[in-house]
Amino acid sequence: MRSWTVDEDSRLLFWSRVREFAVPPSMIEFATARRAVGDWAGACAAARVDVDLNLRAVVRTHGRRFAAQVRADLRHLAPDLLRWHFPRIGPDGLLRPGLTVSLAQYLPAGADSGGAIHLVARTPPAWADAGQRISLALWDPSCPRAGAGIHPHPRPDRRFRLDLHRHLWDARRTGELSERSGAARWHAGSDLAVEQIPAEVMTEGSGCAVDRWVAEAALLLRAEGRADGAVTVRLSTRHWLVLDPGTQGEAAGPSTPRITALPTTGRAPVWPVLPDAATWVLPDLELLRRGLIDADRLHPLVASALVPDHRPAGASRNPDGSGNSHLVDCRGAKHRIGVVNGVLVPLDHDSDEIRREELLVALGGTALPCLRAIDEAHRFPECLVDVRARLDHGDAAGALAAVEGLLGPDVLLRGGALRDEMETAVRRRLTHGLYRAGLVGLGPPPSTWDTRHRRDIRSHPRHATSR
Repeated sequence: MRSWTVDEDSRLLFWSRVREFAVPPSMIEFATARRAVGDWAGACAAARVDVDLNLRAVVRTHGRRFAAQVRADLRHLAPDLLRWHFPRIGPDGLLRPGLTVSLAQYLPAGADSGGAIHLVARTPPAWADAGQRISLALWDPSCPRAGAGIHPHPRPDRRFRLDLHRHLWDARRTGELSERSGAARWHAGSDLAVEQIPAEVMTEGSGCAVDRWVAEAALLLRAEGRADGAVTVRLSTRHWLVLDPGTQGEAAGPSTPRITALPTTGRAPVWPVLPDAATWVLPDLELLRRGLIDADRLHPLVASALVPDHRPAGASRNPDGSGNSHLVDCRGAKHRIGVVNGVLVPLDHDSDEIRREELLVALGGTALPCLRAIDEAHRFPECLVDVRARLDHGDAAGALAAVEGLLGPDVLLRGGALRDEMETAVRRRLTHGLYRAGLVGLGPPPSTWDTRHRRDIRSHPRHATSR
């Protein structure tokens, strides 16, 4: 049994935070309900996924058979599950910006093997990532920028690809998650076979799914049309490995898989890159192993695959509301503040006393502790961190529910950190709308960015999935 490192602990705490806020239960519920009745467009809308393709236009361009394949995949797309598994960056676990991920490939009639058209999922650049929205489109290698607008990287990324991992977004294939993630071996009590990783990169290899690399490399090579060969494995910006999965030739007999460090001198051959989804252990599996998450907090399709005997709980896994009454130490007594008629007010002071205290404050006096607590709740509430996390992940409804649960539904926010966060979210959503409409060129000047997000994007911490 291997020990857990500080770096692994921070990475798992990062993923625990992502699972708490990135895909709220209400999104999963609404998207699943629409998908269950065949409304794939409604499911995408519920999961904040924009559809940038027209099936009628696809029929005219590529024919009915091609369009039928795309339509079948869209009908079984679980957009909330796609969001659950989409690549993310630290420190806040936001969707990796400016990314194009291949979900499936299709060969039009008469096309050769190099002319496959991809169903792709895209994220906007960092300066336009408000709402954490994803868009679906078709990418044609013969017209690489068609329909991509001003997206910085319209071509599907070699490292982040899900066409070989349909179980991470296709509701028909989620049963494969147990085997492809290594959950079956975990239930059998086996550990990861990390012994083959070179010693100099062991610190980078924590959390890697070495026991699945050979099988995943074989899938990748077959998809690339190669009978055998090697693949590269990216552990970090500085550390790459070369994996030769071996062969099963009848004459020579099976060969042993080999893992070596990528040569740093000379010109290295161009090998396929093992997808990121195959390189690392599924974070949900690691969270379950460590007891940092229970099955009720997982996406239902993930929970059913990783914990087959799990029965969903009846209560919500992540309630948005908070209590309506809070206690305050006020001049030697315990007083209550709570929401009345949509406004946070002191419950144990009459209206005449409140008017006198407000007049005293206006003349420069010290406010009543209950009034100070209400003002603090407006400006720097205890839930500010959670509200900010919900806004960062695009869950405006959840953030609003948290604020209303504390201050009331009709409250007018006073100046302070909470109001600043809400106003920043509105401005960023406007920027995203301009980006979607193609009205902002290559982006706003740096001075108009949200400086907190800009700093986070540049930091690239070790616990991020970017590694």
